Amino acid sequence: MSAPSSFQSAAVFSEQSRATFTANYPEVPHKLSHALGAHPLMELEALAVLAEGLPQASIEYNAGNQPIGIEGKPAPTGIPIGETIRNIETTNSWAVLKNIEQDPAYAALLADLLSEIRPVIEAKTGRMLKTQGFIFVTSAGGVTPYHFDPEHNILMQVRGTKVMTQFPAGDPIYAPDTVHETYHTGGGRELKWRDELLAGGQAFALEPGEAIFVPVMAPHFVRNGTAPSVSLSITWRSEWSFAEADARAFNGLLRKWGLNPKPPGRWPATNRAKTLGWRLARRLRLG
Repeated sequence: MSAPSSFQSAAVFSEQSRATFTANYPEVPHKLSHALGAHPLMELEALAVLAEGLPQASIEYNAGNQPIGIEGKPAPTGIPIGETIRNIETTNSWAVLKNIEQDPAYAALLADLLSEIRPVIEAKTGRMLKTQGFIFVTSAGGVTPYHFDPEHNILMQVRGTKVMTQFPAGDPIYAPDTVHETYHTGGGRELKWRDELLAGGQAFALEPGEAIFVPVMAPHFVRNGTAPSVSLSITWRSEWSFAEADARAFNGLLRKWGLNPKPPGRWPATNRAKTLGWRLARRLRLG
């Protein structure tokens, strides 16, 4: 059990940041500022205790000095997760604590943060669904390899610095359609890296008090700075994101049948037929 949250009622995202978010959500990556500060739930000891109490499936950690592109998930270091976090300055590690909302104090923190931007989100992409939080603890110089994620995501930098390089979402140059299709039917989210892709990326340097919005399925990789880093990802799904995911999965089914389907659009209305097709296929156990 973690310590009770001391989260204050004052807004963490400023009025200017909320206006920036409103102007750019859901498709344009952009930086924001936040006033989360040195929140007690984000201190290393609190995070180590949280990690030790989470189910094994909610913890992922490995050596921090990974290449940008990898094949599959790297193996754990063998150092216990609590020790990994408490000694992050010397363990040369990368760790993510998934679904922190399983802990009541972290669930309250996540709910408070998302409540500030919920009206904008629901006005643009409908009801906020499947809210989740992820905490990243990384040694100096650590790398999060090239991949994509299915959620709308705001990554909040709390300690240390890092640079996230993002690539255009939905562009098959950076994430082939077949990789999207296999991901949404149980495959991995890791992407194959080629150095020539770098020219199409946009690098966002983050310091404590800064955040970056990541559109759904936007490929990205992250390089940590010269000191240990702690970051909090607040994420949510929308009917739009689920519709895109189901349309991708249906395309994978069509491809298995020997067809060469067009990729889905980025908005629900353009994906409706394929979305319904996949949901019917699942009911009929065709997928």
